[in-house]
Amino acid sequence: MSKTVEFFFDLGSPTAYLANSQLPKICAQTDSQLIYQPMLLGGVFKSTGNASPISVPAKGRYMLHDLARFARRYEVELNFNPHFPINTLLLMRAVTGVQMHLPERFVEFIDCLFRALWVDKRNLNDAATVTQVLEQGGFDPQQILDFSNDEEVKARLKEKTDQALKRGVFGAPSMFVGDELFFGQDRLDFVREALGRQ
Repeated sequence: MSKTVEFFFDLGSPTAYLANSQLPKICAQTDSQLIYQPMLLGGVFKSTGNASPISVPAKGRYMLHDLARFARRYEVELNFNPHFPINTLLLMRAVTGVQMHLPERFVEFIDCLFRALWVDKRNLNDAATVTQVLEQGGFDPQQILDFSNDEEVKARLKEKTDQALKRGVFGAPSMFVGDELFFGQDRLDFVREALGRQ
């Protein structure tokens, strides 16, 4: 299997949640490999001068309706989190740590947290809530916290974020097929087309 999609994402993005709901299917249908690339969206925004669409009131209102449209098209549940924006620094370190040290549970882990944020509307800014979500998902909260505080894990997340910036990423989700960048979950048709050309 030589065809790949690199998926640069942050849990705090509802559009990354939608992309994550579809990319495994697209990869299965095109005999492609999905490569998850956790990054810190806050760092990307700071470096590029970009900002969340929700920071522009009219754009934010439109985005909420557009997200609902795509959720219906994809037949997935999406509930906008009232605690948005979520500070995802510790969460994305945890994601990176699980990818490094528990790769066999990585997809299960990100699905658990995506669901907590964008279906169950949990407040993952709150440490006690994060602990509860992890326990309910069958994860050891102390082990996950240890991952988040590990210097090697911190360095890996920073490295991945810097790598994303060097490749032209300015937001999430960002997908690469080869060197071609596709930004936004509404570009998944183009991702599929690019895989078909490989």
